[in-house]
Amino acid sequence: MKTGVVILAAGQGRRMRSRRPKVLHPLAGRPLLAHVLAAARALDPARVVVVYGHGGEEVRAALADEDCVWVEQPEQRGTGHAVLQALPALSDLDVVLVLYGDVPLIRPETLGRLVALARTTPLAVLTAELDDPSGYGRILRGAAGRLVRIVEERDATPADRALREVNTGFLVADRARLVSWLDQIDADNAQGEYYLTDIIELATRAGVTVATTQPGSPEEILGVNDRIQLAALERIHQRQQAEALMRSGVTLADPARFDLRGRLEAEPDVFIDVNVVIAGEVRLAAGVRVGPNCVLKDCIIGPDTEILSHCVIESAEIGANARIGPFARLRPETRLADDTQIGNFVEIKKTQVGRGSKVNHLTYLGDAEVGAGVNVGAGTITCNYDGVNKFKTRIGDGAFIGSNTALVAPVEVGSGATIGAGSVITRDAPADQLTLARARQVTVPGWKRPVKGR
Repeated sequence: MKTGVVILAAGQGRRMRSRRPKVLHPLAGRPLLAHVLAAARALDPARVVVVYGHGGEEVRAALADEDCVWVEQPEQRGTGHAVLQALPALSDLDVVLVLYGDVPLIRPETLGRLVALARTTPLAVLTAELDDPSGYGRILRGAAGRLVRIVEERDATPADRALREVNTGFLVADRARLVSWLDQIDADNAQGEYYLTDIIELATRAGVTVATTQPGSPEEILGVNDRIQLAALERIHQRQQAEALMRSGVTLADPARFDLRGRLEAEPDVFIDVNVVIAGEVRLAAGVRVGPNCVLKDCIIGPDTEILSHCVIESAEIGANARIGPFARLRPETRLADDTQIGNFVEIKKTQVGRGSKVNHLTYLGDAEVGAGVNVGAGTITCNYDGVNKFKTRIGDGAFIGSNTALVAPVEVGSGATIGAGSVITRDAPADQLTLARARQVTVPGWKRPVKGR
């Protein structure tokens, strides 16, 4: 049974009040549509077709790496019309599963149960029992409990609206039957659109038993129509991610104040304080502690390392038993060895720092190689950029860099060298010697400080 997936993503999303297509608004750092595509991919379908419309080229560009077939619905004439546009791209398949690009929390397990029903019936629908069914089409069942029809809320009677079982929009159907049913529907309704749900009544009239199943949680079928709903789904999704991390052995100081906008691989006994944002691909080894208000993106942190508060770490790798921050910024291509210390208001970019080295205060290191056991004093900078080209600074093992030093690259400081505080180093400093580069101190006798006139 070869299954194809159709994802409807053509809606404009007027209530979002945005120039951005609705399906590109982010949930946990990824477009809504990307979440739905991931759920579809988990089923290993033969083909995925995305029906796009408003802002279509922007949607395609944002998800250009996705292996799917893009089909345009130039005129939005309802869900039934949208599925019709996709069916030619699925003509060699057996079964069609319909998903929605603005319903991002649907689980592959739920979709798997729905698709499994296609083995025994030409049509199956995902329904849900909601305490407040407002806004959803209602499920109408016959005397034997069989689904006979779905009525959209705007077309429903007061008795219909009192029903709590709703249509989620997700369905799976035999492809050939689906083509036949869609050819028969019309737009005789309040919206003047071709409703996909009208195929239910056509199927039951033909004697087809429409099977149903329900999601594991009603949260799975929640859609996004405005920014309020998007924010609500963000918190639901973040809570789910936080709970999964805690079950795996991570301690979160407050799960409600944690944001994962990518993928986190964390070993046991990791501690994460409040208001930490994790983006991209992040790996935290056992015993890592992350202080409050930090941002970690695409980085690897070694065992027992402590990240103090208000640090930003991006595309960097930190060894074991290091201490970072507070208020440190590690930029891309930073590599810190074991037992390093990076202190407050230190910025490091494209630099390797050797084992046991300390860069504790108000320092910038860029395009540098720092050996083991080096002490870099407060206010030190590597002058690595002349406005056109970048140059390298090399500091040997055991060197001591005095406070307020400027290292003008390209330059090398030898192993065991000492640089006097306040120096501007423009030539290589030899190993195991003191190098100074200061103006001579002068005191001017009899000098008077100027005063303002009265």
